[in-house]
Amino acid sequence: MATPTAPPTRAHVQLDTGVRRDVNKISLLFTGVGAIIGSGWLFGALYASQIAGPAAILSWIVGAVMIMVIGFVYAELAVMFPVVGGIIRFPHYSFGSFASFSSGWISWLAAAAVTPIEVLATLQYTDPYIPWLMEQVEGEWVVSGFGWIPAIGLMALYSAINVLGVHLFAKLNNALVWWKLAVIALVIVVFFAVSFNPGNITDFGGFAPGGYGAIFTAIPAAGIAFSYLGFRNGVEFAGETDNPQRNVPFALIGSVLLTAVIYVLLQIAFITGLPATVLGDGWSSLEFAETAGPLAGLSLALGVVWMAWLLRIDAIISPADTGLIYAGVTTRLSYANARNDNAPQSLTRLNNRGIPYISILLMFVVGCFFFLPFPGWAQFIGFITSAFAVSFAPGALVVGALRRQIPDQERPFKLPGGDTIPILAFFFSNLLVFWSTWSINEKMLIGLLVGYIVYVVYHMTTKHSTPPIDFKSGSWFPIWLAGMLIISYLGEMDPSSAADPGLVLNGGDGPIGIGLGAIVIAIWSVLVYYYAMAVRLPAQRAVAYIEKTPTDAPMKS
Repeated sequence: MATPTAPPTRAHVQLDTGVRRDVNKISLLFTGVGAIIGSGWLFGALYASQIAGPAAILSWIVGAVMIMVIGFVYAELAVMFPVVGGIIRFPHYSFGSFASFSSGWISWLAAAAVTPIEVLATLQYTDPYIPWLMEQVEGEWVVSGFGWIPAIGLMALYSAINVLGVHLFAKLNNALVWWKLAVIALVIVVFFAVSFNPGNITDFGGFAPGGYGAIFTAIPAAGIAFSYLGFRNGVEFAGETDNPQRNVPFALIGSVLLTAVIYVLLQIAFITGLPATVLGDGWSSLEFAETAGPLAGLSLALGVVWMAWLLRIDAIISPADTGLIYAGVTTRLSYANARNDNAPQSLTRLNNRGIPYISILLMFVVGCFFFLPFPGWAQFIGFITSAFAVSFAPGALVVGALRRQIPDQERPFKLPGGDTIPILAFFFSNLLVFWSTWSINEKMLIGLLVGYIVYVVYHMTTKHSTPPIDFKSGSWFPIWLAGMLIISYLGEMDPSSAADPGLVLNGGDGPIGIGLGAIVIAIWSVLVYYYAMAVRLPAQRAVAYIEKTPTDAPMKS
């Protein structure tokens, strides 16, 4: 009788070939920091204050802790498998094609929207000086007339920089991030020096005038979660860094810690720097007319005119740098989808600098389409937050599955506590989806359904063999998301105090509020987590996907 073969307990890590490993430790950190400090920091302090009052300080801290826990699971994965576009490729290892496409499509769609949104932010901040760039249509800023020329030009510029290689991209991004850090540090110091009114924290309705629940609702509504989402870039560029075991955890954790300290100090400086005269009608009525943002408006109110001008300049540079970074991120997600064989293999073609140039071309074309004045364009910020949360959640399940599939695999960065941290990360991702509310999540559902149409068409029309769909192993994804959408539909969240309608949580009158919602989501998270563990791929299949994906050798021109 033949002796049955024992299932493999570890896999040989197959790295990407052809890509350049020119991203060092600081450059990898700065891809995260640069993406986190985009256009959001110029408005986040105001919107968080409008919703939560001085308690907004805690919103930034809670948001950082949630994102940090999510980052922990990706630190374990990205150090173990330092590949390009890991957020898309990791689910493929444990759950197969269907699960990886589902999360990968949503992640790509959200990332593809960030660069054009940042381009629009740049044009909007420039509009007071060049008024023909944009116009308001039904309260929405859209590109108008000759504004299309600089809009498309900026998309082309970001694309060209990425085509020229990751080394040039990293050097330019490093310089821009140093600029942004210097400006923010200067703003904090100047506000504390010129106007420090600690009584603002308690004198105008108390520390939490909107109730302590507003601390949590401000996280997606004020763009706090959106601001922190840039941590992911340490994962996306893991395959292009020179020492992933050292650099990836440093970049993932360091980017969130560094920016959390900056954002908390900025929020305190903003709150205590406000003159009492602007708080007479309460925190929800706080506003500034300055186009370049409330920080520039506060600078003018305090008589620091030179600071206002500096912030007007930064209002153009900050979103420009974030747009540049996400142009690279979107490219790597396209590449990763193709490496999973869920997209045309032409997207893996590399130029002589190791860059997937056709993926960049796709990013450019799709990004330009996002400039069209779709109704509710401002709500894309909420859509991005919800969609990224959906794309992050599978990472927590992959950590748990791989510990069962390849328990003896070397893990240079291993999280303690068994399933505890992965379940927490999954729970926090689900909370971000719930807090985004049904009005945003229904758009994310539409985007996912469009993706499934693309998935079916691709598999029906492609001429080469594709990997099995593995629907059973990925069945947790539609079950999980259907449950989240039902909970979201029944949710009741309505902090209608933000000035920007695109950042308001348009809540409903359902029976599930913030507290009950957290309990329901916690239970649902645990149920889905262990269901995913039960249907995961067999160890042999997981090892096969890790060791040799169908498109392991990318095409090089």
